Amino acid sequence: MFDFYRVAACVPRVTVADTEKNVDEMLNKIHEAAGLSPDVIALPELCVTGYTCQDLFFQDTLLRQVNQAVLRLLLETKELRSVIIFGAPVLIEQALYNGAFVMKEGRLLGISLKTFLPNENEFYEKRWFSSAEELLTDSVTLREIGLSVAEEDDYEIPVGNHIIYNISDELRFAVEICEDLWAPIPPSAVYALGGAELIVNISASNEIIGKREYRKDLVRMNSASSHCGYLYVSAGCSESTQDLIFSGHTIIAENGKILNQNKQYIDDDYIAIADLDAGKIRSDRKKSSSFRDSMNVFMPDISQKIIQVVSDTGLQSEAGEFIRVKKHPFIPSAKSAREKRCHEIFDMQVGALAKRLEITNAKPVIGVSGGMDSTLALLVAAGALRKLNRPAEDLVAITIPAFGTTGRTYQNSLELIKSLGSEPRIIDIKEACTGHLRDIGHDMEQKDTTYENAQARERTQVLMDVANQVNGLVVGTGDLSELALGWCTYNGDQMSMYGVNGGVPKTLVRWMIETLSDTEDFRESRSVLKDILDTPISPELLPPDENGNIKQKTEDAVGPYELHDFFLYNMLRYGFSPSKIYFMAKKAFKDDYTENEIKKWITMFYRRFFNQQFKRSCMPDGVKIGSVALSPRGDLRMPSDASGRLWLKEIENLQ
Repeated sequence: MFDFYRVAACVPRVTVADTEKNVDEMLNKIHEAAGLSPDVIALPELCVTGYTCQDLFFQDTLLRQVNQAVLRLLLETKELRSVIIFGAPVLIEQALYNGAFVMKEGRLLGISLKTFLPNENEFYEKRWFSSAEELLTDSVTLREIGLSVAEEDDYEIPVGNHIIYNISDELRFAVEICEDLWAPIPPSAVYALGGAELIVNISASNEIIGKREYRKDLVRMNSASSHCGYLYVSAGCSESTQDLIFSGHTIIAENGKILNQNKQYIDDDYIAIADLDAGKIRSDRKKSSSFRDSMNVFMPDISQKIIQVVSDTGLQSEAGEFIRVKKHPFIPSAKSAREKRCHEIFDMQVGALAKRLEITNAKPVIGVSGGMDSTLALLVAAGALRKLNRPAEDLVAITIPAFGTTGRTYQNSLELIKSLGSEPRIIDIKEACTGHLRDIGHDMEQKDTTYENAQARERTQVLMDVANQVNGLVVGTGDLSELALGWCTYNGDQMSMYGVNGGVPKTLVRWMIETLSDTEDFRESRSVLKDILDTPISPELLPPDENGNIKQKTEDAVGPYELHDFFLYNMLRYGFSPSKIYFMAKKAFKDDYTENEIKKWITMFYRRFFNQQFKRSCMPDGVKIGSVALSPRGDLRMPSDASGRLWLKEIENLQ
């Protein structure tokens, strides 16, 4: 459902060289995992025998028992729809190989063989095994590898290091074994270019100081560079401890992110599970020109080598329960990571504006409302002047009260400007707006869009004209979320000479200000910044209530920004459909909004996103911050008159 696939890593207890006992343990783990309905179940390298058998691998008794173990595993998993992958030695044409057996519903789909055999320090696999590169055949029959089946039950299976398994055109995966991952060009890179969306690595990796983190980074970066899911499962601590200890490290990664890994440093006898989102993988591959170019460069060789193994029987198709859905995808979960992210973004904003001020030799001109967006822009402008070693007096900060301005926001704007070492300019536009509305014949009692936008456009006119007076550059304050919704007045706050917040979503603006308020650079502004953070989000274009408080609250009209940022991220970052985003939103916000509320606001989001593109098509320059951006020059090339009917129709049918 929605391209979700569930994978399970099983680390059974192993008794070295006792295949019967090992199969018992493997089957226990397989059936336990099957209760969670995974699409793929993987067990460690050589787990049928144990990785540490050493010269016992040469014993015919052990190899005959391996064949019996494989047959038993095939027989006792016939009723399971999951793909099952496990490690065992396999004898092919008098040479012994380290194999990954891949089976489904009692049928062996293929045997992927290990390519790179470690043969240094504590490893000496070449003593027992041959590399897949030495194999002289592409396929074998069950009887040819020693499985005792009747002639009429025999069939041919592919073998080697060139197999991609295609499960009913639902999911393509490939298998590499342990050391293959550590090679400069791992087989998984070839598999990914050949179409594999999931790489399974069955491993027996011993533990030494520092290796766990290195291994995790290796898996994570491999999944990132190949735009794939990566399931890594390693032998547990029940392996022989004669000279080494194995930790049972399991890692499940997706597109550079760790979805799950075992918590114990030395572990055994457990199951790790996660739901992969193949939609993310497919989206990134569609967008990545480097991935496509690599396919073009290497594909001629790959297409000649790769064998596609097709299984007609489908997968479980019940995944989704274990999908990790971030409620606030633009914001890191850990506080330390949030603070680091905020400082990085601020440095990017400051560096970009400083460059623009340097090249134009202009002063930053900003309209300060006492709200969060203009506050962040003002802090950026102050930071840019400091970076250029220019005086704080160069900051031209203007408070422009109008019909909806409250005493709280007005005073906060003045205090904030002064705390940064600048003198505020106050330009009251109520009289100008009244005259303008009278000139166009608009009734002042009619508090409609014309009434509101006249103020927004007058503010922009003031800023532009003051910029002419002082050789200034008008710094835009609108954020990414407002741009997505078109929640800005065309030729009003939609326009500036440089937009510093255009890459920052509304849900992150608050964290930015809170983080900056704790720095020494803005120590003098700390108290007013705290009060600004407590102020409701409002354009302040309608008169206050009878107590002088903000009456017009943005989220009452347009919806919760945390929902809109969630919709925006998943729509643009991965191209997900409204139905998938709705499914994910219900999961993420189940304790915050009803399904009807989510449906209402996702309808609002898509309607405004399409209808308001004309505002983004002529947006000013601004620094790109993250992977989701709306610049018509760099990230979102979309016609202003595109129809959103198909998306809205899909939303109408949501259940």
